[in-house]
Amino acid sequence: MTEEAPNSLTPREAMEMLESHPQAVLVDIRSSMEFLFVGHPKGAVHIPWIDEPDWVVNPHFVTEIRKLLLGGAVCEKDMGCAPVILICRSGKRSLEAGRALLQEGLKSVFHIDEGFEGELDEHHHRGTLGGWRFHGLPWEQC
Repeated sequence: MTEEAPNSLTPREAMEMLESHPQAVLVDIRSSMEFLFVGHPKGAVHIPWIDEPDWVVNPHFVTEIRKLLLGGAVCEKDMGCAPVILICRSGKRSLEAGRALLQEGLKSVFHIDEGFEGELDEHHHRGTLGGWRFHGLPWEQC
């Protein structure tokens, strides 16, 4: 049996979805340190999937997403489902977190396949091969 996976979006597709679906939420699931110091997409809500100090999967992740949606997780006949778009560093954690949301019954789950920083290049640097920042999409840092 194949585990259900969230739909993949490029960073630009995610931005388009956010602009065309006002009920959509962008959730940055990286650690608090990454979110604050590396930067994050403007308007993203921070709900870590794995965070310091213990670096274990957040046992309240699904509950926190449901609270964020304030009922939007329920699919209504005329409104559809509130899209949840997940972003991490390079698309790996968001894929895993998206699977957990789908397993818990959320219907409209997406992940940004390039993440915020993209994959490592030949010099072991991020931000040169893809990602939210690489594509010039709006971001900020603390």
